[in-house]
Amino acid sequence: MPSKQKRSCRYPGCPNLCEGRKQYCEQHDKFMEQHYEKFQLGYSPGKRYGRTWKRIRDRYVHKHPLCEICLKGGCYVAVEEVHHIVPLSEGGSNGESNLMSLCRSCHEKIHKERSDR
Repeated sequence: MPSKQKRSCRYPGCPNLCEGRKQYCEQHDKFMEQHYEKFQLGYSPGKRYGRTWKRIRDRYVHKHPLCEICLKGGCYVAVEEVHHIVPLSEGGSNGESNLMSLCRSCHEKIHKERSDR
């Protein structure tokens, strides 16, 4: 029985052919897999921070159950996020002096001001 006809790679402008059920040639297959993992699967905090961060976060939320910014304004709002004052990517740590308990709206305001999201 003859084998299935080869198809062209789905990557724009690629002249290579693919065998079987593959949609991309060997050259572009790995690149497209990384692209899918990064953009299609979405954000997962478990992958970024892990179990250790969850323990640190839970301990901090237990000590600081209200949004620290709202509390200064006289409102009592429960914590939804724990924020790193100096981000880990910029050399910050998970120490209590670098953490802040916030509601979601205050957390979004901070990141909007920093323009990093």
